[in-house]
Amino acid sequence: MIFGLKKKEPEYIVKMSYDRSKPLTKKNVIEYLKSLDIEVKTNTKARGNNGLYQRNRIDIAKGLEEEKAINVLVHEFAHHIHSKIDKDFVKTGGSIATLFNTSDITAIQQELINVTNLIDQNSRLKIFLNAKQETSNTIKSMQNAIKRDFPEFQRSKKFTEFEKYVKNSDAKYLVKYDAIRLTQGFFFKKERIITVKNLENDFPNMPKAFQTYIRLCSLQKKQSRITRRINKLNKYYTKPTELFARFVQGYFTNPETISTIAPNATKRFLSLLNNGYYKELKDFFEIFHKKHDNI
Repeated sequence: MIFGLKKKEPEYIVKMSYDRSKPLTKKNVIEYLKSLDIEVKTNTKARGNNGLYQRNRIDIAKGLEEEKAINVLVHEFAHHIHSKIDKDFVKTGGSIATLFNTSDITAIQQELINVTNLIDQNSRLKIFLNAKQETSNTIKSMQNAIKRDFPEFQRSKKFTEFEKYVKNSDAKYLVKYDAIRLTQGFFFKKERIITVKNLENDFPNMPKAFQTYIRLCSLQKKQSRITRRINKLNKYYTKPTELFARFVQGYFTNPETISTIAPNATKRFLSLLNNGYYKELKDFFEIFHKKHDNI
């Protein structure tokens, strides 16, 4: 607001001559995107993702079914629109305030997270969260098994009995490594590989509790790796540009549900959409979004 006057929303004049009677198909969506001079590649691996946006180019993984491909195209097109609103979004991840042209973002941000949790239920993040929980449960079970033979055992303290047992054994290396190649002999060298997976065969006389402890140590390393992946994915999934793209994708495919779980974000989005803040996205919705008549 300047000098008591309300800031006027930006307006975008649609100048496209694209045939608005065309139905929503993967082919037609790609045709429209190409009419905007966006390069669309459908025969790549998209760097291991379903889709990828970079520098006015959209890649979608080959082999996607029609509906899935359309969802991915909508998602990546939202990134393209974001790039036109905020030139630095690739470096910064964008901001909710810029994407929704408001400083009042508290409710909107939480709603966008709710939308992500709904439409991306089979995400890599959820897979890793489930793997972390499963690993944690197995570790606790192993700890209880060890305690049956060594009641004083605690993971946070030195396992004295075990260390005494493996002091002169190659098994001590498996506490730190899941597999290791050992060279034995002086004149006639011989290599031996020992692994956690082959523990019973490599050390058949080792007490069961000690074998369990080695496997527990291996799982703790795995748990740490999973935690690092979760932290990395959390940063990705909560980036404003990703939250916005999932919201656009979700609203495009299921406006009724998204309007219910994200009323503030939806209201602000539609206002900006209709006034042209999202540029060609207005055109895109008018052409292909048949589910919502008031756009």
